Amino acid sequence: MSNSTSVCEESTFTKIFKEYAKSLHNYLFYKTGNHDLSEDLAQEAFAKLWKNCASVIPESAKGYVFKTANNLLINNHNHQKVVLKFESLPHTDRSNESPEYLLEEKEFKARLENAISVLPEKQRVVFLMSRIDKKTYKEIAGILEISKQAVEKRMYKALDTLRQISKNIK
Repeated sequence: MSNSTSVCEESTFTKIFKEYAKSLHNYLFYKTGNHDLSEDLAQEAFAKLWKNCASVIPESAKGYVFKTANNLLINNHNHQKVVLKFESLPHTDRSNESPEYLLEEKEFKARLENAISVLPEKQRVVFLMSRIDKKTYKEIAGILEISKQAVEKRMYKALDTLRQISKNIK
């Protein structure tokens, strides 16, 4: 494709979609083993390409959708870790809980997951590694290959963002 074409042109976008959609779906399926999830992530990656079409040149569209899909997969994986961690927490005998309490608990869980999901990726990764994986800031810094101070700053920002979001949740 030449530089004079734009990803925002429907014909160019359609050509990119037809050329890479199947291989992107297969790539995601190989990583997840789940056709439905692979399809959803591939569609979301192409939706993000369409949304950001003005900033992506046709020659880099393949890399863009694969990188976006991989990031979406990582986000999905991190979200599932939060869900599994919550579900593994010991719960009291739920048969004695009122329906109102159980509904409030379910709504709180959904709000918490949503709040974590809106954190910027770098903050979310640090937050989840610290709170879910119980890694120290030093361990996180080593894994992410950043300084301990950068980890502290990301964690501070994540907690501050969650604090702000929680103020708006009633």
